[in-house]
Amino acid sequence: MTTFAELNLNPLLLTALEQAGHLTPTPIQAQAIPPALLGRDILGIAQTGTGKTAAFALPILHRLAEGGGRPPRGGCRVLVLSPTRELASQIAESFKSYGRHMGFSVATVFGGVGHVPQQRNLARGVDVLVATPGRLMDHMQTRHARLDMTEVLVLDEADQMLDQGFFPVITKIVAQVPKQRTTMFFSATMPVAIAKLADAMLTEPVRVEVQPAATTAERVNQRVIILDGAAKRGVLAGILRGEGVGRVLIFARTKHGADKIVKSLEMDGFPANAIHGNKGQSQRERALAEFKSGKAPILVATDIAARGIDVPEVTHVIQHELPEVPETYVHRIGRTARAGASGLAIALVAPDEVGLLRAIERTTRQKIDTEDMRSNPTVPLNEKATPARPQRGRGGQPQSQQHRGPKREHGGHAGARSDHGDRSEQRGPSRPAQEQRSFVKPMGDGGRKRPASPGNSSGRSFMARGR
Repeated sequence: MTTFAELNLNPLLLTALEQAGHLTPTPIQAQAIPPALLGRDILGIAQTGTGKTAAFALPILHRLAEGGGRPPRGGCRVLVLSPTRELASQIAESFKSYGRHMGFSVATVFGGVGHVPQQRNLARGVDVLVATPGRLMDHMQTRHARLDMTEVLVLDEADQMLDQGFFPVITKIVAQVPKQRTTMFFSATMPVAIAKLADAMLTEPVRVEVQPAATTAERVNQRVIILDGAAKRGVLAGILRGEGVGRVLIFARTKHGADKIVKSLEMDGFPANAIHGNKGQSQRERALAEFKSGKAPILVATDIAARGIDVPEVTHVIQHELPEVPETYVHRIGRTARAGASGLAIALVAPDEVGLLRAIERTTRQKIDTEDMRSNPTVPLNEKATPARPQRGRGGQPQSQQHRGPKREHGGHAGARSDHGDRSEQRGPSRPAQEQRSFVKPMGDGGRKRPASPGNSSGRSFMARGR
């Protein structure tokens, strides 16, 4: 498959893709779109930045146009569930961009903003609703949202969505969606325990896996620096003053830790913002805007808030603390080396985090280049901080100044509470990873059938299956 035209998509979609400069489908798109056009359930596994959103948005919009009909009042025809506000906004913008010539309504529902505007959108009915689980459940409990006529259910970042922190809410939401529907799961990783949950919600899905689960992006040059926690601040400053540093995404384990890193960076002369669950929606949007523009080219984020950050030319991903869930490491470093570029991922590892490092190496099945700096934390890092293929961010390099304030120790706060944010942002416990082979074939029990659903009032459900 070499072009989108060969996928037999609606001409209006092809026009929008051409206007956006998208002519060639990525592997996940080329393999997922054809069965999705037939109404098949999809279980898609691919690295972040490989085009998963278009892999489900394009066939959904195509089938909306084919089937006709109107959205139900108080409900939606398509429901996309997302773990974070930022990812929900990004998915909604993609639907609007691809369907710009088709006239379908797209709305978002997530926390951090008022309920009333969302209630008004739901009352009118929308073709595509992109929502975080917690806020959607709020609207369902107040009877402002109905899902009994939803024809398509999509779970993006399914490994996070179906982890135990989300599973009770997801179960309640799915119970309100008709059993006769199309369901799609897309994720960068799929641990075996989560795959079992997905199998319970999918019927004879086509599994599309373009890379083995829990592998890391090929163009990311990975490094680990082992050092005492008190030395992290100075080493981080040395990296940021290095050559080839453009936009930098720094990961912290907790909300408190993210704020503390930002304060240290500002004292050292580096403009930075934090993004996490305690930040209001306007603060999060402003932080992302300044990150994209280069006004504050350093963004410190917790893992939950970082989902959905799709910013080009992120040259460095720095992990101030390693994640407790090994698969999360893959998501973190996937924020760089996007769209064919290269990037550098550096992990600052304290001695008590070495066990987490070993778990990551087992999960990703690769040994990461490691340097022990505990004996000499002042080794120059400029040369080593250059990405494999240097890329300069459009926003320029961070301003470098001499340290003017009192030096403070900075490190992770293992005892601080986790980043839960609003009810739509939760984290579950670690899940084991499973090595999976690359293939595309139907899977399932082969004999499971779905009971009939009421359908919509027009009797024109575009997701009627042609199996």
